[in-house]
Amino acid sequence: MSEDLIAVDLPASVTRATGEGGLPVLRSSTAVATGEVYLHGAHVSAYTPAGQDPVIWMSKASMFAAGQPIRGGVPICFPWFGAGREPGMAPAHGFARLADWTLVGADDTDGVVALTFRLTETDVGRLLGVEAWPHGFELTYAVTFGPELTLALSVSNTSGEEYSFEEALHTYFHVKDITAVTVEGLDGASYLDKAPGAGADRPTQSGPVDFTGETDRVYAATGTAVAVDPGSARAITVAKKNSANTVVWNPWTANAAAMADYDDAEWPTMLCVETANALEHAITLGAGQSHTMTTRISVAPRV
Repeated sequence: MSEDLIAVDLPASVTRATGEGGLPVLRSSTAVATGEVYLHGAHVSAYTPAGQDPVIWMSKASMFAAGQPIRGGVPICFPWFGAGREPGMAPAHGFARLADWTLVGADDTDGVVALTFRLTETDVGRLLGVEAWPHGFELTYAVTFGPELTLALSVSNTSGEEYSFEEALHTYFHVKDITAVTVEGLDGASYLDKAPGAGADRPTQSGPVDFTGETDRVYAATGTAVAVDPGSARAITVAKKNSANTVVWNPWTANAAAMADYDDAEWPTMLCVETANALEHAITLGAGQSHTMTTRISVAPRV
């Protein structure tokens, strides 16, 4: 394990281990909740509150390798979302999910575990070089495993000039059967439909979102979304702060089969409800300014 990526002492409830693909991973286990984070991408790969089934979905075919994204869990998209707003922005979803982050804080308070990770432009220079995104930044990512899963991504502009960026916490949730799932809380929100064959118009959501085919929508929505999963008799609530977009995604059959790191038969068991600032809602920071986007995920029984 890369010891230099862990800059603090760990509480007894957090252990370091060698995970899939030989990548370093931190595992948290208390009477309140269990969780797992890979230092590669500061990637949350598991979260289960006490008395509940696992909340986070992971692909059985996910690649665990340097320079490759991990499929499932909570990838961090930064400094662009998807293909980006300008031609030639690569890799997809930016470089934060491909870089090794440093653990700079670890605490256990009454079984609630808080882990804090950091990433700077120096850390990613060996991946892309400064020409790929020539801006100074410091990312701080706070992950809290408790009765709820709280994720807070802070971006600080450490350069001497203003710039803008996109960001997303690309959360994959485990569901019983996507065809029976609905997402509430987006009624009345306009959205960009990125699914194949969708038009350029931005429709307005009417009622809950249901799933009958590939779904890839970027909603202009700042409120709380609730994924109702009748197969598991539970609802997953995604509350957020300082986020202008909610992304809802399921690849369905054809898109799932086209992805090498996605098991072809797994698409019915997952749903992404993402907290984001993307497209025309990109964040602009002046020199020395900071921005924090937060998502709070909770689970409750529901018939």
